[in-house]
Amino acid sequence: MTPSPPPRGKVGESPLILGYAGLFPQVAALATCFFGRDTDVGPMFAFAYAALILSFLGGIWWGFAMNSGRDQGRIATLAVIPSLFGALLILLSISHILSLGFALVLMGSAVMMTLLIDRRLVANDIAPRGWMALRIPLSIGLGSLTILCGVLCALSGS
Repeated sequence: MTPSPPPRGKVGESPLILGYAGLFPQVAALATCFFGRDTDVGPMFAFAYAALILSFLGGIWWGFAMNSGRDQGRIATLAVIPSLFGALLILLSISHILSLGFALVLMGSAVMMTLLIDRRLVANDIAPRGWMALRIPLSIGLGSLTILCGVLCALSGS
């Protein structure tokens, strides 16, 4: 007899509020990119923060995998991809293979692409109810802010 999967929880009000608060650092990075065009502090902070959140999302998926009664290996495999992609962008950026502006655009795009996995987790009843209501605005928000930082960075010549 196969064990039944654990019951799905629900995204509450606190995670929604805290999730939106998580956009503030990228808003600050964007402001620094805009007002401090003579420094790389804003773009580098934006890049680091987006990489951190990308890895955080992978960690959440890892937790889903460990809690899942099915497809644990497949979900765990998907869970390491954000960190590996972030690490690759870090390596390509610090070795000057990619410009910081382009790396930011790729990082922001990767954040938005996580929605494809999130949607799949919801469809397979692995993510909690209300997951996409949390994830869509946060991924689009963080991804867009990161891409804007990349554009500003490129325009300033960084």
